[in-house]
Amino acid sequence: MSSPSDYLTSLFSLTGKVAVVIGGTGELCGAMAEGLAGAGAEVVLVGRNAEKAKVRLDRIAAAGGKAYFVSAEASEKATLEQLLATVLQRSGRVDIVVNGAGVNSATPYLEIQEDEFDRIMRINVKGVFLGCQVFGKYLVERGAGGSIINLGSMSALVPLSRVFTYSASKAAVHNLSKNLAREWAPQRVRVNLLVPGFFPAEQNRKVLTPERVAAIMTHTPAKRFGEARELIGATLLLASDGAGSFITGAEIVVDGGYHAMTI
Repeated sequence: MSSPSDYLTSLFSLTGKVAVVIGGTGELCGAMAEGLAGAGAEVVLVGRNAEKAKVRLDRIAAAGGKAYFVSAEASEKATLEQLLATVLQRSGRVDIVVNGAGVNSATPYLEIQEDEFDRIMRINVKGVFLGCQVFGKYLVERGAGGSIINLGSMSALVPLSRVFTYSASKAAVHNLSKNLAREWAPQRVRVNLLVPGFFPAEQNRKVLTPERVAAIMTHTPAKRFGEARELIGATLLLASDGAGSFITGAEIVVDGGYHAMTI
């Protein structure tokens, strides 16, 4: 009988895999990137902030992982195509893609301007659409399977106040992800949604007023916010061929019970 360590390795090891984490300089996707590296993947952090990337790269290196940074704009197809070419030249393959770039706004609905709406939709929807298109095409044509993890949102599952455009954008991401899961399942390219509950991060801190925090805690059975590291387990499940091979089109919710709460 194999040891527990060998058994877990067979399920979750990502040794030899290459993971591209778009939005990897952010707090949530950065933690996910650390988890992927910890499981053995070579990680490509993708974003626009080299200073934030360096902090994350240093953490990964200190833990014995392997990673590098590529600057790219998630909502520009030519940039993503160049990103793919760069990764293939440097790493030789791509196996896992995380589409996690996103922005938010708390503007009251009747005050939302078109430029704000367009900016959020461009980054949150177009970015995921193009990320799936560019990297999904590669994975499908390669013929060896792969995993795409799109960052979903609780606001796509239940209406949340004060984040109107963000909620609409994430609902689109959920719909697109399920459609692609159905489309690419025969090619063993899995597309899933990782759906965080309330995790304080750069894009939502501006809407976390004391009143809103109190409302969130009332509706969260765990009575606390999530910590970024608590997304790693679900990330490894969705990324791995061993543990996650039959999971596609799923919404994996990590929310301290928020979505289970009714009254």
